[in-house]
Amino acid sequence: MDATDVVRAWGRILTGYHPAISIEITKECPLSCPGCYAFQPEHLAGASITSVSDFKGDALVQKIMALVTERRPLVVYFVGGEPLVRFRELSAILPQLGEKRVHARVVTSAVRPIPKEWSQSNYVGVVVSIDGLSKEHDERRKPATYDRILKHIEGHRIVVHCTVTSQMMRRDGYLEEFVDFWSRRSAVKGIEISFFTPQVGETSEEILTREMRGKAVSVLSALRTRYPKLVLNEHILRAYLSPPQSPTECIFAAVTQCLSPDLETVVSPCQFGGTPKCSECGCLGSIGLHAVGERRLPIGVKLGSLFKASHRMGRWVKGAREGIESPAPWPIADR
Repeated sequence: MDATDVVRAWGRILTGYHPAISIEITKECPLSCPGCYAFQPEHLAGASITSVSDFKGDALVQKIMALVTERRPLVVYFVGGEPLVRFRELSAILPQLGEKRVHARVVTSAVRPIPKEWSQSNYVGVVVSIDGLSKEHDERRKPATYDRILKHIEGHRIVVHCTVTSQMMRRDGYLEEFVDFWSRRSAVKGIEISFFTPQVGETSEEILTREMRGKAVSVLSALRTRYPKLVLNEHILRAYLSPPQSPTECIFAAVTQCLSPDLETVVSPCQFGGTPKCSECGCLGSIGLHAVGERRLPIGVKLGSLFKASHRMGRWVKGAREGIESPAPWPIADR
């Protein structure tokens, strides 16, 4: 997104619209990945993604385009389930979004070929989710193995996304080996890193200890100077150690509306659903915007405070437009 898009996003906030929408485009997935939040029983207020209906064919295309026309986002994230299960529908949707200057990011396992035409649009980005090095990834993500991924990303310029887990941090050099491998692939233009985010009360072995988070930040800080494709900066790395403590403090949760496959049920309080343990959040979107929000303008006011004031105004405008009372979620003053 360029400076014009940033201005457009701020305008959406001030008028009560979400600049971004995340759509679980299908509840189908050929994978059974450990730790997948969408298929957890608490994802949708006590139910998993499989509890709702979904669409396919022309009905899906028409419903998504009507949704975009109504809600006017600048960015649409397509997640799942596995979005490539609906590759035909996406091949019809993505060009229409480009015509509207709406950016699309398709988050996939690359379990099947990625349509070549997607690489021809400046408004389409493909993010391939990879769970560590080949030995661990292939076991967790089969049939979306390394061999398949490498074959299916040929001819594209994709972003690799990896979620750091405790298993990775138990082996010295693991993150460097991962970053080095994917940095060498010509089809990879960037590498994004998140940390595993648990639900409240969860006891999964993926959960990072505070010491592991600190070590991961230290390792990634050193790696980013050697691997330009690693999409991190020092502000984001510091924010991993002090994430927003609740959904009401999370800018990403506020600006992104998340919808389940029925295109009506809202996934709340954020894309994870359920009751995420915000004090251990590792979502790159949340952490990245939190880091931006902590920056101060020359007049000494945090950007996050400016956002909160704009968000409060947008809530009021939306309420006035729809004829409902909308209480402010945050105080304006927050220095």
